[in-house]
Amino acid sequence: MAQINRRLRENVAGEFYVDESCIDCDACRQIAPASFHDHGGQSSVYRQPQNPGEQHRAFMALVACPTASIGTTTRRSARTGVAAFPVHVVDDVYFCGFTSEASFGAWAYLIVRPPERGGNVLVDSPRFTAPLVKRIQEMGGASLMFLSHRDDIADHVKFASHFHCPRVMHEGDAATALGIERVITRTDPLRLDDDLLLIPTPGHTRGHQVLLYRDKVLFTGDHLAWSPKRETLTAFRHVCWYSWAEQTRSMEKLLGYRFEWVLPGHGRIHGGTAEEMHEHLEGCVSRMKQE
Repeated sequence: MAQINRRLRENVAGEFYVDESCIDCDACRQIAPASFHDHGGQSSVYRQPQNPGEQHRAFMALVACPTASIGTTTRRSARTGVAAFPVHVVDDVYFCGFTSEASFGAWAYLIVRPPERGGNVLVDSPRFTAPLVKRIQEMGGASLMFLSHRDDIADHVKFASHFHCPRVMHEGDAATALGIERVITRTDPLRLDDDLLLIPTPGHTRGHQVLLYRDKVLFTGDHLAWSPKRETLTAFRHVCWYSWAEQTRSMEKLLGYRFEWVLPGHGRIHGGTAEEMHEHLEGCVSRMKQE
């Protein structure tokens, strides 16, 4: 719980604030950009919510914060923020909210599908918390967990146990030692079902992999994201834990696939036409080769 006596001095006066436990994960700035910004290494409230819509987004940011670093001076109920998750992103894909400190605030997603299409898929792991678990259950539970890489697995054991769903992860990230039910050993793409194509993308970690959903939505883990500053797709060399050369080769392979949305674990979501996304990806690969 956020502590008022630890409130960052960069916050403007008013109801919402961020305290010094903030780890600068960017979740609040993505969810409620009208209220939160980066003041340099941490987030703070630069503008108090001005209307019910902005207030709702601020409560969503409060709930999603992995370190409970956001608070209200009068300790107001965040019930509306809790009830908002999972929140719709595109088509039948939802952002789970409730990010975890164990994965540095990485975003996890839920693909909602009927049983005849294989059932719901959890992409990486959010924080295991009762309201979220109950809501996912109401939406059909989870039939599969896709884990992009070792950094963003958070409470995967609890989710797998609760929903009795197998987990899919690559052996390059010690999946066997983690007790993963379906360990991927190949380096070439693997079709999990008619909707889902698993594509190994070593680089950020040795076993990193992305998931392409219906040739439209690419769940990219920490491999690829949108850069608001550059206004294009980007990769993050400063957090490449395995091999930048490998990550560059993995990125180049993605040029052979069609997608319209990038949904990362860390970094910004972005959507456009398949042609636009391909052009952005070409630029990303070109820059990576020069670095």
